[in-house]
Amino acid sequence: MNLKWASKALSDLARLHEFLAPVNKPAAARTVQSLTAAPRRLLEQPRIGERLDEFEPREVRRILVGQYEIRYEIQKSTIYVLRLWHTREDR
Repeated sequence: MNLKWASKALSDLARLHEFLAPVNKPAAARTVQSLTAAPRRLLEQPRIGERLDEFEPREVRRILVGQYEIRYEIQKSTIYVLRLWHTREDR
C-alpha cells in the first residue's frame, strides 16, 4: 500500500497549524506531527477506520486522532488522506 495526501488535506494541516501557533507554537507543531504520523498505521491495516456509507461506491473511511477526524479513501493499493479537522469544527 502507498499513502498519498490530497492537497485539501495538506491545506487543512496548514490551517490548523496557523490557528494553533499564535497560542502555543510547540503544541501546534506536536499536533501537526501526530496528525501526519497517524495515517501511516493505515498502511498495515487500511480498513481499521469506520466506513462512511454516504460516499458509496467509493471506499471512504475515517479515523479519530485525539479530537481530530481524518478522512481517507482506499483505491486499489493507495490510501489517499482526503481531509482533516478538529471535531468541534462545524463540518
